[in-house]
Amino acid sequence: MKDLGSLSYFLGLEVISTDDGIYLSQAKYASDLLARAGITDSRTESTPLEPNVRFTPMDGTVLDNPTLYRQLVGGLVYLTVTRPDIAYPVHVLSQFLSAPRTTHYAAVLRILRYVKGTLFHGLYFSAHSSLTLQAYSDADWAGDPTDRRSTTGYCLFLGDALISWRAKKQTFTARSSTEAEYRALADTTAEVISVRWLLEDLGAPQSSPTDVFCDNRSAIQIAHNDVFHERLMSFAITAVLFRLPIMMCFMNAPNTLRLIVILFGNESLLMLFVSLLLGHWIRLLISSRKLITRLAFGFCYPNSSWYH
Repeated sequence: MKDLGSLSYFLGLEVISTDDGIYLSQAKYASDLLARAGITDSRTESTPLEPNVRFTPMDGTVLDNPTLYRQLVGGLVYLTVTRPDIAYPVHVLSQFLSAPRTTHYAAVLRILRYVKGTLFHGLYFSAHSSLTLQAYSDADWAGDPTDRRSTTGYCLFLGDALISWRAKKQTFTARSSTEAEYRALADTTAEVISVRWLLEDLGAPQSSPTDVFCDNRSAIQIAHNDVFHERLMSFAITAVLFRLPIMMCFMNAPNTLRLIVILFGNESLLMLFVSLLLGHWIRLLISSRKLITRLAFGFCYPNSSWYH
């Protein structure tokens, strides 16, 4: 067995370890992806996609050869390992892999131009951060213009470090915003339970309940009240089905979860995972929550404009 020293590069992930923490990025992988797409000019975009844009399977004309589209979207999916800011737009465009169209391909190129302008963004895990777990849950009710399904978005923080996130279209069409939020809350709860178990195995058990923030009071009331949801007949069956992970958490480990109502605004962190934001909102979220930091190559190139 040979000691290769400290980890610095693995499967496209660039790792920089310091006394202050660990920095992860995929700058080289992103550069290779840009080269594959043939993007060689200096043009960049401030947002992954245009705000409030909606895509359908009938947009534009069918691509003659969808291979490159599928390769680029697959590459972007892997890039979301360290780039949660593109998780939602990549999820949207990955729904058209079977028959991509010119409009979808143009959107992929826009995401790549955004990546080019933020090439050295990555994730930061501070050595001085607390080990307190927090979760945020949200849903974009009936956001898909084709089937009117909602999108679930959640993210988990361990102290200041973002450790888990998801943007995924729900399986069923929600008949109310409460139902959509409740489904998202159930998925978030399941992820919280899994992460708590993992942290316990790693020797970092949570000594206090995990705060789960949600902006829908009705969804939280349904989660707490075993009878309340029966009055919502259109939601009764799905409420019983999707409340199982939440109620199992409350019954088997009553000190595991604490649901908290929070009034999200346009600056909400969860908006990154369920909608498309203006450029200044993305920059605000990046700076306020250190979601993505311009760090990885700042240590290698201190004079680089990407590092501050």
